[in-house]
Amino acid sequence: MTTMQLVGAVLFGCALIHTFAVKTFGVLARRHPRHAGLFHLLGEVEVVFGFWAFVLVLAMALLAGGKTALEYAESRHYTEPLFVFVVMVVAASKPVLESVRAGLAGLARMAPVRTELALVWLGLALVPLIGSLITEPAAMTLAALVLAPQIFRPSIPEWLKYGALGVLFVNVSIGGTLTSYAAPPVLMVAGAWGWDSAFMASHFGWKAAVAVVINATGISLLLRHHVDAPPYAAAADAAPPELVPRMPRLVALIHLGFLAAVVMLAHHPVLFIGLFLLFLGFTQAYARYQDPLILKEGLLVGFFLAGLVVLGGMQQWWLQPLVSSLGPTALFFGALGLTAITDNAALTYLGSLISGLGDDEKYMLMAGAVAGGGLTVIANAPNPAGVALLRRGFNDESIGALGLLLGALAPTAVAAAMFLQ
Repeated sequence: MTTMQLVGAVLFGCALIHTFAVKTFGVLARRHPRHAGLFHLLGEVEVVFGFWAFVLVLAMALLAGGKTALEYAESRHYTEPLFVFVVMVVAASKPVLESVRAGLAGLARMAPVRTELALVWLGLALVPLIGSLITEPAAMTLAALVLAPQIFRPSIPEWLKYGALGVLFVNVSIGGTLTSYAAPPVLMVAGAWGWDSAFMASHFGWKAAVAVVINATGISLLLRHHVDAPPYAAAADAAPPELVPRMPRLVALIHLGFLAAVVMLAHHPVLFIGLFLLFLGFTQAYARYQDPLILKEGLLVGFFLAGLVVLGGMQQWWLQPLVSSLGPTALFFGALGLTAITDNAALTYLGSLISGLGDDEKYMLMAGAVAGGGLTVIANAPNPAGVALLRRGFNDESIGALGLLLGALAPTAVAAAMFLQ
């Protein structure tokens, strides 16, 4: 253990404590209005890891020199933060969102229950499973925007909102395991361990699908007396036709094409960033059919994940030996717990560097990592996106770490039980 590694571990711990204490900064902002702006900034959960990443780079510059600090920061891989930012903005664009809502509404009308309740169930079950095709960050973005008007609003009891949030986060984390490219923790090991989509579907996917259905059904039953027709549907019905431009099918298809292309180019940042710039130009050319893009939310989530990349890179010295020392069952529960404080993709990546892991150990490491992906904001890369899009529906427009943890316990237990079959 070097001095810099110790400093990196301490600052990582500070970032974790800060994550669990974001609501405290809201209280400080009210008590000290003179510095309310700073406290509100530090109270944004998406800012936490980016802030402490800058502290780490500054500490490294002071202890090891500016050149070393720059070399370390530039040696990190930022493809995932960039991709999450781009796919969030594209997936949340009005033509894509309207297409998804129309598809879900058509399915909901065929369900043997109230359409409003069926929409909630589809948003919590089908959309997370579609994440295996369009990637988990895109699924999280779409699910959050579809569910926000129905569940995450003031009239819904707070405990039910946290329950729904926990189900959403867990279902997105496990719902991407039907393929080998959609979930970040799977992507980290698929090449090294030779896991293709057929392997993922047969070993993880069907179990994940069962858990997703159970989780979505359970929380939907609890929400059944609180769910109304989504406000956007009522608004669309009431608005004069001449004030609501009809979405041309070609515009919607082009947006869906942009989303598909970004997903296919997920590992090529030069290309998907270039495609994103073209997408921005297209939205300006057809501004009449657009709503404001979620650029701020996407940038904040990207900043959060980039900070996690910088801070997480200094944790290998203690995390990898810990993972390698555990047996299969202990590895499952260890991974389930560790992913809550480290990010499941980082955990499985470190596992891929360990030589001599058996098939059972590999399975247990992955199963625990994805099962625990809903316990905290940092447990799974798409979670910050969900927080950014849904926090306004909670008291004080803030999502508490303890509330999320409690809300995710039951769906996590269901996922763990299925993966241990």
